[in-house]
Amino acid sequence: MDVTSAAGLEAVSLDHLGIVSAVAHELDLVKKVDARLPRYDVRRKVSNGQCTLAMILNGLGFSNHRLYLVPEFLQNKPVDRLIAPNMKPDYFDDHVLGRTLDEIADYGASRFFMEIALEIGIEQNLLGDLAHIDTSTFSLEGSYKSLPNDEPQQISVCHGYSKDQRADLKQVVLNLATTGPAELPIFMNPLSGNASDKKELHDGIAIVREFKSQLSQGFANFTWVADSALYSKDRLLADNCYSWITRVPETIKEAKALVSKSDSEITWIEMADGYRISSYNSTYGGVEQTWILVSSQQAFEIERKTFHEKMDKQESKLLQEAWHFSNQVFNCEIDARKALDKLIKAYPYHVIGKTELVTIEKYKGRGRPSADAQKTVLGVSLKAEIMRNVEAIEVETRRKGRFIIATNQTLGLDPAEIVRSYKDQQSVERGFRFLKDPWFMADRLFLKSPKRIEALMAIMTLCLMIYNIAQFKLRGELMRRNETLPNQRKRQTTAPTLRWVFQMMEGVIVLRQSQAVCAETCVLNLSEVRQKIISLFGETAQKIYGTS
Repeated sequence: MDVTSAAGLEAVSLDHLGIVSAVAHELDLVKKVDARLPRYDVRRKVSNGQCTLAMILNGLGFSNHRLYLVPEFLQNKPVDRLIAPNMKPDYFDDHVLGRTLDEIADYGASRFFMEIALEIGIEQNLLGDLAHIDTSTFSLEGSYKSLPNDEPQQISVCHGYSKDQRADLKQVVLNLATTGPAELPIFMNPLSGNASDKKELHDGIAIVREFKSQLSQGFANFTWVADSALYSKDRLLADNCYSWITRVPETIKEAKALVSKSDSEITWIEMADGYRISSYNSTYGGVEQTWILVSSQQAFEIERKTFHEKMDKQESKLLQEAWHFSNQVFNCEIDARKALDKLIKAYPYHVIGKTELVTIEKYKGRGRPSADAQKTVLGVSLKAEIMRNVEAIEVETRRKGRFIIATNQTLGLDPAEIVRSYKDQQSVERGFRFLKDPWFMADRLFLKSPKRIEALMAIMTLCLMIYNIAQFKLRGELMRRNETLPNQRKRQTTAPTLRWVFQMMEGVIVLRQSQAVCAETCVLNLSEVRQKIISLFGETAQKIYGTS
């Protein structure tokens, strides 16, 4: 809502931002930032913690303002309610915000985030037994140059394997780990655009483990959950110094053989939602471990359909190539059959059936040949019947919908629980989807300094942390009170998405005297359902919205 003025009054938008601010204040986020980044410049009217909160409000504003455009975003917001008394939007100019980003980068973006996140996780009892880790790519617009020698560049903005299928754009990589019932992000690390998962997943886990060993107040060791990039002989299995659950790459000979077994060779245990599992002992890489073969009926149907569609296209192409091949002339049968073998080798699900060798002859000279003219042998051609490789197709079809989960937790193992733990890897994937949501305005990064990009990625992950904690607390409070809220379909639910709750708060405004700070008259448009939402977030939120 735009600022409007009438009779000496102005209306500024509060909307859902009071909820974001309330959660941040209850976590003492501003104090935690200021403890690490104290304000040395007395001329600055706002601290680094207050600047960080301002950028989080911008990031969770869902208003098509890019994350770093904080001054424009705050112009029609009651910053004195949201951040601190006597605050004005003009205090948060580009210089002040840029300085905060620089100080975060100088402190170390990953260290800055991890210290705050783990402190909050311990205080709020939000750390789980499992930690899920993964990486994703973020595309960047424009050109990026190396920084001067006196300002070392931590990450390189460059081309690399794009998980967003944007090979035309340069990128950076984010390594992210989450844990617990609130899917709390506890670790983030900005990486160069060409970083490799097979290295960075291990390095990320090592950083968290080293940091944990330095804490005076410890917490239980995590069991680390990751995709197949973590599973390697030279790193994971060579060290084997922590508990892990990971997917086994099917490039491994033993894994490929296991997923290719027929159902008659497997003792399946049925699970819910169309899953079946079967456990096996393995000593691959010299490490005692359990491999759990998982079969998903839903995935099987999808993958089988895709496989057969792909095979039909390949067969159509092969038949066309086989026709052209039959019209080629070769010097001898040996050459023809070598060329045919080379052709069919590219199509593993087809074989050669019957073949017919044809001698190609031609009369010498031009015109009609004489009665006693003799034909000259030019060479041979080979016609081949193309058939489907039924056995290979059957083996490949059996592999569809199957994968292997490995773990070094071999004592008291519940295979079903291990599978559920691996499936919870979706928590970190949901985090990436959130960060790349167009409404979040962080799916493309626009800052031109790699140093500030690192810091901005820490701010983005703090946004994810506040969002996840707020959603977790909201749902927990609804369950505790045995109450509900309407969802998008007007049905009552105990598990609304926070995004939808934010939408329900749209239209809440603060009416106050123009040009005056802390002279608000009232908060308008507080319907019954909005007041209920505010009460669910507690006293701090009620104070911000003036309902206490």
